[in-house]
Amino acid sequence: MAGDSRILMDHNMEIGVTPAQVKKLPKHLREPQISTERTQLISEPVKKPRQRYVQKDGKCNVHHGNVQETYRYLSDLFTTLVDLRWRFSLLIFTLVYVVNWLFFGFLWWLIALIRGDLVHGDEEGWTPCVENLNSFVSAFLFSIETETTIGYGYRVITERCPEGIVLLLVQAILGSIVNAIMVGCMFVKISQPKNRAETLMFSNNAVISVRDNKMCLMFRVGDLRNSHIVEASIRAKLIRSQQTKEGEFIPLNQTDINIGFDTGDDRLFLVSPLIISHEINEKSPFWEMSMAQMEKEEFEIVVILEGMVEATGMTCQARSSYLDTEVLWGYRFTPVLSLEKGFYEVDYNNFHDVYETNTPLCSAKELATKLRDEPLLPQLPLLSPKPTTPTFDPLDCLSELHPLSQDEKMEERDSCDKGENNGSAAALKEPPLVDGLPD
Repeated sequence: MAGDSRILMDHNMEIGVTPAQVKKLPKHLREPQISTERTQLISEPVKKPRQRYVQKDGKCNVHHGNVQETYRYLSDLFTTLVDLRWRFSLLIFTLVYVVNWLFFGFLWWLIALIRGDLVHGDEEGWTPCVENLNSFVSAFLFSIETETTIGYGYRVITERCPEGIVLLLVQAILGSIVNAIMVGCMFVKISQPKNRAETLMFSNNAVISVRDNKMCLMFRVGDLRNSHIVEASIRAKLIRSQQTKEGEFIPLNQTDINIGFDTGDDRLFLVSPLIISHEINEKSPFWEMSMAQMEKEEFEIVVILEGMVEATGMTCQARSSYLDTEVLWGYRFTPVLSLEKGFYEVDYNNFHDVYETNTPLCSAKELATKLRDEPLLPQLPLLSPKPTTPTFDPLDCLSELHPLSQDEKMEERDSCDKGENNGSAAALKEPPLVDGLPD
């Protein structure tokens, strides 16, 4: 306790406030201020920004730490080299070739040193292993010429050097293996489908509105290139922490969001931008969420678009995500496709635009119950063999043109009833018609 009080006193001395002054502060100054606007008496708690699981550009915001078994990366060396960043890939590419040339250059220089070519190479009648190889620099240049098959014609191996012939075979084989690995890594790294995913677009926001009397969650995807994605398919995941009935806490639990897997709507013909729709039904995780409840929830929707690149045939995957604050309730997407003379034109300026629409604030479960009990749209009566004659009430038309009070409307109805009764009595008093002429 004494240590805590001393730390508090030191902190107060640093900010220029004595402990006595802190105790004398009024309560309303020590507590956070509350907004006193006319339209808002109590300020709502500000929602903390949620950490993304997947960035908008598709990068996963997950770092692997405390990896003990690092040897597993060497078991798949090719994938490890491809996954490296460009600066490390270029550095390794250069080092592998330079070290290889230096190693075999040293072996060529060692053979020349053991045979005595460095000392007797200029004497007449001496046949060296490699002509005109008289230093380590010349051996290094001969190693580069051998592995790259440049062949300047100045340094040449002779047939009286069996050890040189064996070394030449080994260098040619190992050089081909090094070329295959390094050139293959560079080719795969350059032609990675990640670059193709840069031209696949996702809308900035997802929206919730009513489609065919059903609540739907929607987002839009598009492809900027004329070369299409073959066998394109899309899926979505709901990322949300969950606690089981037994009390187990599952962080970042993944739940499937059905966007047409059972009907085949997840298979896309992505020629123009498409609006992907998820029907919020009994199997949806948003079934019991209203607008007010969704504003309190913390979740993230991850969408994944996969397909093959038409030009290369390689599988491409594009990802994006929507936080709970990026899901707009009661909005729809602005149309982007228009019919021009002889073709359809896509206006990508409106790709991310939305407009507000009438949407119930209740959950999809409550909406389905209301539609089952009281349908929004009037149901047309079935055809029957006995048609009914519609009745016409003139007061209904008059009430639409000139609204009447309840008393006036009752008086008008009484007068109409009296007129109808008088007319019917007069009709009864008329003499009946008789067949033939009157007498």
